[in-house]
Amino acid sequence: MKSISLAWTGASGAPYGLKLLQCLLQAEYQVFLMISSAARVVLAQELDIKLSAAPDKATEQLRAIMPATGVLRVLGKDEWFSPPASGSAAPKQMVICPCSTGTLAAVATGMSNNLLERAADVVLKERGQLLLVPRETPFNAIHLQHMLSLTQLGAVILPAAPGFYHHPQTVQDLVDFVVARILDHLGIAHSLTHRWGYDTPDGGSIED
Repeated sequence: MKSISLAWTGASGAPYGLKLLQCLLQAEYQVFLMISSAARVVLAQELDIKLSAAPDKATEQLRAIMPATGVLRVLGKDEWFSPPASGSAAPKQMVICPCSTGTLAAVATGMSNNLLERAADVVLKERGQLLLVPRETPFNAIHLQHMLSLTQLGAVILPAAPGFYHHPQTVQDLVDFVVARILDHLGIAHSLTHRWGYDTPDGGSIED
């Protein structure tokens, strides 16, 4: 089974993270999910989801919301013996969505004070694929320096900045646009939104 690490942190944008998790499970991925304490606050504020701090209970809660064929494992911040903590076992792909500027700073400077930060460090050192989805505005010079450092290390900075050329009608349309771009970078097929210059999500053109 394909595996991936996913992290939710304390930036606004919980709908992005939840939709991405749903898509990954529907694509039959094994998802190692790390959730910061601030992310649980944001989930409660933005989606009225009061997620348990206990990993097993949180897994059950999320499974009840989105039953799918993939495998979900929520990890605690100190689970140092879990696969994402070691280059010998960690998935080669990781997404931090949404990504707070605090997490951005920690990853950019190699802090590794908890499993989430360590997992990102592992993906970088193993030359894997790390995507960070910051949701902040405006950015100051510190934020931009950290983004530049991570980009130079091979990470992808993918801001939660939806486009409008697909004529969104709902907030969910805007969420789907950003998640679709994340899935594109991960190489995962989807039908969330139309592509530029095409009539259908799978690239079918009006002239085909």
